[in-house]
Amino acid sequence: MAGARLPCEAVSSEPIGGGDTCIASRLTLADGTALFAKERRRAPTDRSLRTGWDVVLTSETRGLQWLHEAEATGGAPVPEVVAASEERLVLGWIEPGRPIPGAAEQFGRELARTHRHGAPRFGAPWPGAIGPLPLDNRPVDSEAGHAWSPFYVGRRIEPFLRLAVDAGSIADGDRWAVEQVIHRIAELSGPPEEPSRIHGDLWSGNLVWGADGRVWLVDPAAHGGHRETDLAMLALFGTPHLDRIVGAYDEEWALAPGHQDRVALHQLHPLLVHAALFGPSYGARAGSAARQALARN
Repeated sequence: MAGARLPCEAVSSEPIGGGDTCIASRLTLADGTALFAKERRRAPTDRSLRTGWDVVLTSETRGLQWLHEAEATGGAPVPEVVAASEERLVLGWIEPGRPIPGAAEQFGRELARTHRHGAPRFGAPWPGAIGPLPLDNRPVDSEAGHAWSPFYVGRRIEPFLRLAVDAGSIADGDRWAVEQVIHRIAELSGPPEEPSRIHGDLWSGNLVWGADGRVWLVDPAAHGGHRETDLAMLALFGTPHLDRIVGAYDEEWALAPGHQDRVALHQLHPLLVHAALFGPSYGARAGSAARQALARN
C-alpha cells in the first residue's frame, strides 16, 4: 500500500463533516488541486472495537481499489486513491451536485455492472471493518464459494447478533426472531447467485451525487457478496430516486424473482450493526426485519 504522501505540498486544509472513526478535511495543493483527506481518530479504549478500528482505512483503501477494477469496465465510479496508510487516506475530490433522476438511472446501470464484475468467492482477502467494528471477510469453508447463505449467517448475522446481545441492545423476542432466520436461511435466500462485487455498506450517506452528473461510491466495506444486499441497504435509510436506480439496475441485469420480498433479510445485518453500536431501538428494528423476512416466505 502506498504511503500517505501527497504529490505536492498542501497549502490549505478545511475541516468538513466526518464520521465517528475519522476526521475529514478538504486539502488544496500548491497547484490548486483539491483533495479529500481522512485521518483516524484516537483509538477507542474498548478492546472489542480495536480490531475494526485498526484496519478501517486499509480496508477502505483495498475496497476502493477493488471497486475501481469494475469501474474500468463500465461500473460505478469511485474516487482515486492518491495516498494511503493505516492512519490517513487521501482521495480525489468529488465536487458535490444534487440528486437528479438521470444520474440515478445511470447509477443503477453502473452499479449492476460493478456487481456483475464478480468476485472469486463470498468474502474478501483482507480484514474488513464497518464503522469501528471488525467485519470478518474470510470465506466460509462449507459453502465452497458458491452459496451465499452460510457466509451471511456465519460472517454477518451471528457475529453481530452476539455483539447486540452483549450490548444489551436486543430483547429476547427479537433475538428469537433473528435465530429463526438463521435456522431457515437456506429457504429464505432465494435462487442461488454467484458472488457479486458489492460495496457492502451502501446506505445513502455513502453515495456522492457529483456535479458531473454521476453518482460516486465512497466508504466501502467491499467484498464478494449478494447483489441484493447493496440494493436493500439503499432502501434502509432512504435514497433519492431509489425507484429509478432499481428500475435501471433491473433493466441492465435482471433481478431474481421475489427480490422485493428479501429486502428485510438483507437489511438484517446492518440493523444488527446499528444495534451493537447505537442501542435497543435498532435491536427492535432488527427483530421486526427478521419477522418480515420470515413472513415473506
